[in-house]
Amino acid sequence: MGRRGHYLIGAPWIYLLHLEPELGVVPERKGTIWYPFHGWEKHSVSGDHARLADEIRNVETGPVTVCLYWLEFANPDIRRAYESRGFRVICHGERGSRWEGKGRDFLRKQLVQLRRHRRVASNRLGSALFYGASVGCEVAVYGDPMQFEDERPEYGGTARRMRLWPELHGTRVDPELASEVARRELGFDYQATPEELRRMFGWKRGART
Repeated sequence: MGRRGHYLIGAPWIYLLHLEPELGVVPERKGTIWYPFHGWEKHSVSGDHARLADEIRNVETGPVTVCLYWLEFANPDIRRAYESRGFRVICHGERGSRWEGKGRDFLRKQLVQLRRHRRVASNRLGSALFYGASVGCEVAVYGDPMQFEDERPEYGGTARRMRLWPELHGTRVDPELASEVARRELGFDYQATPEELRRMFGWKRGART
């Protein structure tokens, strides 16, 4: 694309796994953690959560934990759609931003939950699925993908994801393939050492960053 001055260092997730190899590990994983596609602070999502909850109940065989983004979690009607089907409903919290301290434990909370579950699923392929596959979860993508309000067509939408990763869609996905794709997408091969990171970003040893 002609861009310069960039370094490949992989996703923050891979550094968390390196620092916390035992965080959330349990003797036996159970059930599925399900991540419905969510909106964000500037755009909401349109979709039928009750219908999605029925489909989840028809597909999953073990206990189900539904993890909602904080915006959807704050909506009692959306929570009720899943709780009324007997699902445990949780939230990892706010994601925060570069300007505020909210969400610093978001990925840690997510890692704990993923390592407790046998499967991770969603109605859209996204980061949670790659994270789950990287720590040994089975992966599934099914159900109404829902839509952003005023979703921009140039990003390709669901058709683009299906075209790029058809093998990761369905109620059953090859776990070895999912793990391989996750490692590639998360950039495990580009994980930098502490010394490399200090050199790239001009950090001084021992300095708070």
